[in-house]
Amino acid sequence: MSTSEPRGSEHLDVLIIGAGVSGIGAACHLRRQLPERRFAVVEAMDGFGGTWRTHRYPGARSDSDLYTYGYGFKPWRGRALATADEIRAYLAGTIDENGLAPHIRCGLKMTATDWSSADRRWTVQLTRTATGEPLTLTCDFLWLCQGYYDHARGHLPQWPGMERFQGTLIHPQHWPQDLDCTGRRVVVIGSGATAATLVPALAGQAAHVTLLQRSPTFFIARGWEHELAAPLRALDIPEEWLFEILRRAHIARQAELTRMSFEHPEALRAWLIEQTRALLPEGFDVERHFNPAYRPWQQRLAVVPDGDLFAAIREGTASVVTDAIECFDEAGIVLAGGGRLDADVVVAATGFDLALFGGVPFAVDGAPVDFTRRVTYRGLMIEGLPNLAYVQGYFRSSWTLRVDLVCGFVCRLLDHMAQRDAATVTPRLRPEDVGMPLLPWCDPANFNAGYVLRTQHRMHRQGDREPWTHMHEYETERRTLPAVDLDEAALAYR
Repeated sequence: MSTSEPRGSEHLDVLIIGAGVSGIGAACHLRRQLPERRFAVVEAMDGFGGTWRTHRYPGARSDSDLYTYGYGFKPWRGRALATADEIRAYLAGTIDENGLAPHIRCGLKMTATDWSSADRRWTVQLTRTATGEPLTLTCDFLWLCQGYYDHARGHLPQWPGMERFQGTLIHPQHWPQDLDCTGRRVVVIGSGATAATLVPALAGQAAHVTLLQRSPTFFIARGWEHELAAPLRALDIPEEWLFEILRRAHIARQAELTRMSFEHPEALRAWLIEQTRALLPEGFDVERHFNPAYRPWQQRLAVVPDGDLFAAIREGTASVVTDAIECFDEAGIVLAGGGRLDADVVVAATGFDLALFGGVPFAVDGAPVDFTRRVTYRGLMIEGLPNLAYVQGYFRSSWTLRVDLVCGFVCRLLDHMAQRDAATVTPRLRPEDVGMPLLPWCDPANFNAGYVLRTQHRMHRQGDREPWTHMHEYETERRTLPAVDLDEAALAYR
């Protein structure tokens, strides 16, 4: 990746922010569909990968299958679930095959941006992270692909007595590469996908690992491969066919789980709990530790490859405690229920905080933009902001399924602007939309994960009608987004 300094007032047709899964996908689609456009990808970290560069904790892996988490244009060749190293290698291959390396500039953090109506362009202020040197780029179209969480800092609650603890307290997002848990007592606080990954990864080396959760999460045991993979490979069919069949199989299975979560939530709950019960020791208190209060898929289902978390519990190398934290002391954690957990290492797998567009200040003609007063246009542009798009993936389906859909839409929009000889496109409220309610970024009745509820007050809003809504499912958007009329009244061209 290039780290050379952009020259003074360098101007680009399209500037992509972020070189993770979204940004690499955006660059590939742009390169393939509009090869004449001059673009660059800027990345704050010192290399590509986004989440898969940030997350270096033991056992880090995908929670989604790679047949759908991979790009539609680049078939995945490995197991359905993949390690962080395998995903980084896949992204490196994508960069190489599409000639993206000269376009990616790492170590440049966006710090502010302003749209000029007179010049019809964005001016983007950046800082070289290694030196603090300020830099400036301008672009006709700004494409935000940083994801939706704060890569610089994980969410760490402040419990009483934390300063008294004499052991090691860490957040997985900042895992020390020299940390050795061999023979040590480890407590992992949290019960989401990260905790489900860490516990079995550490159970083989630590003296014991305890999963401490305030409340249960739904887990689902899956094989590293789809059950169709082996019989299909035995038929010696072309790799392209294999990829497409398995991709469709994963999409269909996910769509069925999502449908059941809305239409038959208690039946899905019973199935998930019984699947879990079958993998745990006889007499294990499944109702206490693995029966959440929320509806299945109201938070993410944590995938357990080959039931490895449950195997660690069966073997006695890991255990589960469901209780609140009263406080820390010198030797561990005092529980609200009266017990305690002695620990040498405490891992706070307590998630992350939302960071809208990297937390960067935006302005239009010098006037600051308050995103909490603006609504999304179809979950990919913002009302009132010209020539700007963003990428946000799905909660219940693979993130990258939506990356491909959004990238297809944006490239089609850029081409449509050229055909209309338009310099700008801006989502605008129609007369019938003026005064419509400003609804939360995410409806808790739909999805109520802690990281959403605690920080969504910082996010943009949505309306109560199309096209000012988002959070739709892939099964809907795979049909609706490609069919959007780019001349609809909500899009203003100049």
